Amino acid sequence: MLTFLHTAESNVAAVGKLMAELAPEIPIRHHLSAELLAEAVKAGTVTDAVAAGVRAKLADAASGASVVVCTCSTIGAVAEAANGTLPVPVQRIDRAMAEVAVSKGRRILVAACVASTVGPTSDLIAKVAREAGRPADLRVVLIAEAWPKFLAGDVKGYEAMIVERLEREKGDAEVVVLAQASMAGTAPEAERRLGLPVLTSPRLGVTAAIAAWRKAQG
Repeated sequence: MLTFLHTAESNVAAVGKLMAELAPEIPIRHHLSAELLAEAVKAGTVTDAVAAGVRAKLADAASGASVVVCTCSTIGAVAEAANGTLPVPVQRIDRAMAEVAVSKGRRILVAACVASTVGPTSDLIAKVAREAGRPADLRVVLIAEAWPKFLAGDVKGYEAMIVERLEREKGDAEVVVLAQASMAGTAPEAERRLGLPVLTSPRLGVTAAIAAWRKAQG
């Protein structure tokens, strides 16, 4: 079983669609814990209480699984840190995206719509760059004004605001990282208008998860 831990219901459908396309033969299970992200957003960071909640949910998700994947960037660091404490490997869906970003350029623009995601994503990219021995100059743009549209179900409005802001903030960036899986739909239009690689976590992360699951099967 390949198990995904989500904090947004939209990610359940997105990941399910990718799995059906890339590896329909793999049995999957979804755990949705939206309250974890809601608490982190309210606090502006991953508190000790949120971290404890993440670890508890991961323990539940690990039951019967071969690999567990956290699809939420905000709690990704806590999830990845659980490796070694659970009987199965734990992945964060945005690590593969960070690895590609570091390989594509030094000047990386990190875009997020929730403040609590900025730190975990920036820290991940910096960590991956150090591991790869590559320089990374990060610049962050927080598009907080778009998040209420996503919460209201106005996906088109949400995505339009993201692209418009990215155009204004492009600067000298060589690659753009969309920190949240919910932002993935903006990538094609953003790439067209910015003329830069615009990376998202879902497809890259699911591909890495599939590889991990197959490895776990021996």
